[in-house]
Order: sequence, then structure tokens, then C-alpha cells
Amino acid sequence: MEHITEQLKAAQAAKKAVQRLTAVTKKSILTALSTGLREQQQEIIAANALDLAKMDPQDPKVDRLLLDAPRIEGLADAVRAIAELPDPTGQLIVDRKLDNGLLLRKMTVALGVVAVIYESRPNVTIDVAALCLQSGNVCLLRGGTDAFNTNTILVHIIQEALRKAGVNPLIVQLLPADRKFVMELLTATKYVDIIIPRGSQSLIDYVRQHAKVPVIETGAGVCHTFVDATADLSKAVAIVANAKISRPSVCNALDTILVHSAVLEDFINLLVTPFKEASIEVFADPRAYLFFKKCSYPYLQEASEADYGREFLSLKCSVSVVDDLAEALAHIACYSSKHSECIISADASNISDFMNDVDAAAVYTNASTRFTDGGEFGLGAEIGISTQKLHARGPFALEKLVTEKWFVTGNGQIR
Repeated sequence: MEHITEQLKAAQAAKKAVQRLTAVTKKSILTALSTGLREQQQEIIAANALDLAKMDPQDPKVDRLLLDAPRIEGLADAVRAIAELPDPTGQLIVDRKLDNGLLLRKMTVALGVVAVIYESRPNVTIDVAALCLQSGNVCLLRGGTDAFNTNTILVHIIQEALRKAGVNPLIVQLLPADRKFVMELLTATKYVDIIIPRGSQSLIDYVRQHAKVPVIETGAGVCHTFVDATADLSKAVAIVANAKISRPSVCNALDTILVHSAVLEDFINLLVTPFKEASIEVFADPRAYLFFKKCSYPYLQEASEADYGREFLSLKCSVSVVDDLAEALAHIACYSSKHSECIISADASNISDFMNDVDAAAVYTNASTRFTDGGEFGLGAEIGISTQKLHARGPFALEKLVTEKWFVTGNGQIR
């Protein structure tokens, strides 16, 4: 294959088919997809094993690539949940009659052809396809080579559900993983309406720099938690441990702990136990390093400048000591990716200042950043977490897979 033009043309041609689907038909297709995932669970696991076999078992991406029985069940449940969500298209935003008699209505409509470029995570294949179907969009899926076998079987199951419903299966397509086709996709303004990159910062930067098709970013997560002087330290340790340990390979996991100097020793004395049990490698600044060393912490490194603003995506984090809220805010402003940031505090004034001053898609008080997720926010599955400010910010879910269109009705008016 030299070009993907025919796939792009087929996607554009499939727009009418998906936009004409009734709510009943879409629900039926998604229900069949959910059932198909459960019925073909062993085939999915077998394909996934082929992809996992190509990867170093110590690579943190293994966790993101893995699809086992519980995760497949979770995907099937998520698809059923999406089927129950209201169609975001056809919503009346403005209904107005002008003095000249023109009737104006502004409605939500599907984006059109949505292309998603992503790495490692085969769950994205199902989430994106289900969300696009429910919102009347065609989707083009460009996954990475590391998940090729898994993505292939998943798209086969999706297209099977479409065929059984008598619907054009090219509403959902898997593009070749070969990098030589990426630039063709990024510049396909005639066929693609929006591109959404989901993955590493380098992937996002590449798409943003080279795309001629409009881009909605789902950004990398460099997430901070600030432990204030008034923090309940037992609560702080539980929150920090959850944010770092529960699933370190995802974008809402903790990367940097900022600790107020007034509670530094007490906090570290409590933190070393859960961190040691999870073998967390800590990159500490000079003040924090001394206290970790005093506790004989075994997985300790001196932090360098490169360890701040770093998305670890593994059992690693950096620790920096600050003397007040202003210093914490300055650190976050310098190194944040504007994804999710947290303060642990009992000081109402500091909490208010933090929540209002921090520029991020999600800001937290006394809770783990791991909650930044479409499902956790009650939005259903998501395409990713948007860190930009145009169109979508935060969990990029079903409700944002639309744009607006004006419908103007006249009776011979001229200007």
C-alpha cells in the first residue's frame, strides 16, 4: 500500500450513513458490540498476547497494552454505558426570530470524520469507536505498532456488529500502523474533520506541528500534589500513595510531590512505608533527600532539573520542598502540563488560592488526581483528557464530540 487515500475517501462517504442512524439502531449496535467483546474474549486475549510478547516485560507500557479478562469485561460494560447516554447531536441551543422575520436555530451536529492517533492502549480503540458511533461520527483509528494485533481483532469485532445491523462497516476503520502514512493523514483536509492525538508528549507535539487538519489535544499528564503545612498527614499519605501507585502508567498518575517544609520530616516518615512496599523510585531535591536518607529509603536518587516537568508513567516520582503556597504555585506554573493538580490542606484561604490560581483542566482539594477520568466524572468513556482551552477541556467525552450549526429559515428576505 502506497497511500491511504481510498480509506480516507471511504470514511468521508460513510458520514451520511452514521448520521442517519436512529438512537434505537445505535443502541442495538453498541449492545451487540458489548456482547461481541465478551463472546470473543479469548480471541482478544490471544491477539493481545502476540503484542505483549514483542515488548520487554519491564517496560511500563506493558500495563497500558494489557487486555486481560477483567479489562475486557470493563470495556464491554463501558460500551453498554455509552449506549445508555443521550445522543449529543440535535440539541437545540438557540431558537430565535429576528425583526426581519428570519427564524434562527442553532443545533449541535456531529464533527464528521474523527481521526485518533494513539499509542499502546487498545482500550482506546473500543472507547473511541463507541463514542463516535453514539455521536454520529465516523472514526479513523491509527494505533501504534505495539498494539497492532489487538487493535485488528477489536476493529474486526466492531465492524462485525455494524455489518449485522446492516450498516456500512467503514464507519469505523483501522489505519495502517506504518509511520509513512501519518503525514498523509495529518494533511488530509479534504477527508478528515478533526485529529485527536493521544499518547506521549512527543507524539502530541509532532501532530500539532505538522497537522493541517484541525487538532484537539489530549495532553500528557505531569501531575503535582502539594502537601500544605496544615495537611492531615495520614490523609495526605493515602492520597499521594493512591495517586502514584494505583496505576502509574496512566496520565492522571502523580509525578511530583511538593511538600511544605514545616511538615517535611513527619510526612516522609509516614510516606516511606507505602512507597517502599511499592518500590517507588524517588528523585528528591536536597532537603527531601536528607530525610529519605535518614529513613534508609532504598530507592532514592538525587533529583535533577530534568526530573521536574517529567511524566514518569512508571513507579517513579520527584519530590521537592517548598516554604509556602506561593513557592508551590510557582513550581506548578513552571512545570505543569495543565492536566490535574492537587492541594492537601486544611487552610481555607490556601485552598481557595490554589484552586483559583492553578491553570489546569482539573484541580483537586484533598483527593487523588486519579479521578480525572470520563467514567469517574459520570461522563462515560472518554477519548482522552484535553489540556487545551478550545472546544474541550478535561475529560473529552461524548458531549464534546459535536460542533454547532446554524439553521436559518426565511420567506424571501434579502439584505
